[in-house]
Amino acid sequence: MDLRLLSIATLLGILCFCSAQQEGSDCIKANAQSCGECIQVAEKCGWCTDIDFLKQGESKSARCDELQSLITKGCTKAKIENPRGSTSINKNKAVTNRKKDMAEKLKADQITQIQPQKLTLNLRSGEAQTFKLKFKRAEDYPIDLYYLMDLSFSMKDDLENVKNLGTDLMREMKEVTSDFKIGFGSFVEKTVMPYISTTPARLLNPCTSTNNDTCTSPFSYKNVLKLTENGKEFNSLVSKQQISGNLDSPEGGFDAIMQVAVCGDAIGWRNVTRLLVFSTDAGFHFAGDGKLGGIVLPNDGKCHLENNMYTMSHYYDYPSIAHLVQKLSDNNIQTIFAVTEEFQPVYKELKNLIPKSAVGTLSSNSSNVIKLIIDSYNSLSSEVILENGKLPEGVSITYKSICKNGWVGTGENGRKCSNISIGDEVSFEIAIKSEKCPPQGKSETITIKPLGFTENVEIVLNFICECECSKDGKPLSEMCHNGNGTFECGACRCNEGRIGRLCECSTDEVRTDDLDANCRKDNGTDICSNNGDCVCGTCECKKRENPEERYSGKFCECDNFNCDRSSNKLCGGHGRCECRVCICDANYTGSACDCSLDTSTCLAANKQICNGRGTCECGVCKCTNPKFQGPTCEICPTCSGVCAEHKDCVQCRAFDTGEKKDTCERDCSYFNLIRVKDRDKDANDCWFYYTYAVRNHTEREVYVVDTLECPAGPDIIPIVAGVVAGIVLIGLALLLIWKLLMIIHDRREFAKFEKEKMNAKWDTVRRITPTNLLSENNCSGCFLLFTLQISVPLKARGDSV
Repeated sequence: MDLRLLSIATLLGILCFCSAQQEGSDCIKANAQSCGECIQVAEKCGWCTDIDFLKQGESKSARCDELQSLITKGCTKAKIENPRGSTSINKNKAVTNRKKDMAEKLKADQITQIQPQKLTLNLRSGEAQTFKLKFKRAEDYPIDLYYLMDLSFSMKDDLENVKNLGTDLMREMKEVTSDFKIGFGSFVEKTVMPYISTTPARLLNPCTSTNNDTCTSPFSYKNVLKLTENGKEFNSLVSKQQISGNLDSPEGGFDAIMQVAVCGDAIGWRNVTRLLVFSTDAGFHFAGDGKLGGIVLPNDGKCHLENNMYTMSHYYDYPSIAHLVQKLSDNNIQTIFAVTEEFQPVYKELKNLIPKSAVGTLSSNSSNVIKLIIDSYNSLSSEVILENGKLPEGVSITYKSICKNGWVGTGENGRKCSNISIGDEVSFEIAIKSEKCPPQGKSETITIKPLGFTENVEIVLNFICECECSKDGKPLSEMCHNGNGTFECGACRCNEGRIGRLCECSTDEVRTDDLDANCRKDNGTDICSNNGDCVCGTCECKKRENPEERYSGKFCECDNFNCDRSSNKLCGGHGRCECRVCICDANYTGSACDCSLDTSTCLAANKQICNGRGTCECGVCKCTNPKFQGPTCEICPTCSGVCAEHKDCVQCRAFDTGEKKDTCERDCSYFNLIRVKDRDKDANDCWFYYTYAVRNHTEREVYVVDTLECPAGPDIIPIVAGVVAGIVLIGLALLLIWKLLMIIHDRREFAKFEKEKMNAKWDTVRRITPTNLLSENNCSGCFLLFTLQISVPLKARGDSV
């Protein structure tokens, strides 16, 4: 068991070592030509700046390797460039701990719910920078609420209940915040056919066909009341609103939502919690529906309010859902859809597409609108979802949330925490990683913010694309072949038009194609066999992670580590690998040097090679006759005469019988007798068994059965019992066959009888009816009637009775 565990541990160790070797070679495989290129390969790669580090024939790319490998190769730590990323916090204002009942009233910009507010990250390729972000839901945080209402004719009774909404809602919201503003807007539909009737009379009063009701002219969207703290003003202005009308069922609410989102100044949005209540009893038009009215231009997502009226509804199509999501998110607006029960499924699907939105069931007359708003606000504010702006190419971000009660979320769940009450604090661990440097290594700025909140975290991303040593580079250095390059970080960075380790070659004097041709063995092979770099028409072979392994040859076509192996050893441990071929030591041959030429192991006791019955191959006898066995072909278990030769001696020594009974001790002491339980038969029909073997080339052994058994006479009782049982069984079988034949015969006769019965012919009888019987007052006729009905056979069913 211990040996097995040791073997498994050894195998795992080899696998891990191989894996580490493979990973470590990534730095070398990158073929980096400068320190900047090297540090962008992976965070584990470093660059040796020691001028004397490279050996003869090594290319610049050999300076780029794992740190430990560089040290092993002789580069001191002080000469290794390996810059690390870092994180610094530029603004770190603590989250606000203010209570609602405190006398001091803070402005929105004085309240902090997210910490820190600004960071700078220095990113090296492949190395993530992690920081912690804290969020605390502040108490008494200001709220702006804009009520956007559908004023199509079907919402007539709802308008009556909303007219007193201002003061009632202000009173309820005072329980949540002391800083609350409310506004009002309305919408109907685009003012073109087929959404409304364009006849002059219907344009003035679209409700002429409904009980002589008077309605206002149709419109797309109207900003009735800018956000205000005056609930009575809200009631007053809403009371003056009139219902309008349109033709189709879906409404133009998306046009109104877009204007509410982008017209911040006209609406009066502050940098506080922004709520939009969208109240309707119908569905909605979206992008593409405008084509029905000849409107083909996509919605531009800009504000088009003049005198608080949307003036471009006939010019721009409805916005798409994705466009709305973007604008609502950009302006930190949380939407509450207050819709009737009939359209709940539609708006619940819409809610799934719009982050930080809620759906409430509006009663038929909007009498429950205040409760709906309060419940939806509590639901929205109890969840925080982080969102980041567009990331630069090659940059990724991951989130991990540490929420209430220690719940931890990762992946997409790492962006959010739920069931947050006022005063609760949650945190997020955010990791940002860059896989490559952007063009020119330019800094980028991204933001992270909680959806529905105006606060955000600003993050400046600086990319480490060059080494510090490059700042000390010497342009036109004489160390780079007559000043044809910049000497930096221990190597030459060649000027344009120059190539080579020391920039010694000019691409103007000789074409690159010609240089590459000198580095190919033939036209069908890779440059330097893909194992080196072509420098000025000469191959410089790559270095391996293992310093004992190397490429060689004019075209780097040879190596000393890809030869055949035996016993997991290169060339079996009995030779050396040269250009992928094993050169074997003396007395060894074979592709893996695994065949020994030494014949001493094949010599038999008679000094013959394999007893003259085979050949010695790789130190092992190969018997030419398959019936011979043994290390030197000395054993023949199946040869005739072997058993007969020793039979008499075995019989006399084992049982004191046979022809050599009297001379047994003298003639039969040349083997060791071993008794076994198996058996064989002698001439007297008695059983005994023995085997003969030769051990260690000279010692003979015979295995004999321990007892001699002779056969007993036949047992009469089983024979007689068997004969009697056979006779009885044969008799029973014959009876069963006879019975079966009789059954078959009877069934045939019965079937024949039934057939003849069905074919029987009956005589016609006089027709007797109940009428005749009654007229004749013959009571016996009644009996005859029933008797005849029973007696007539089925065959005569067609006759009259």
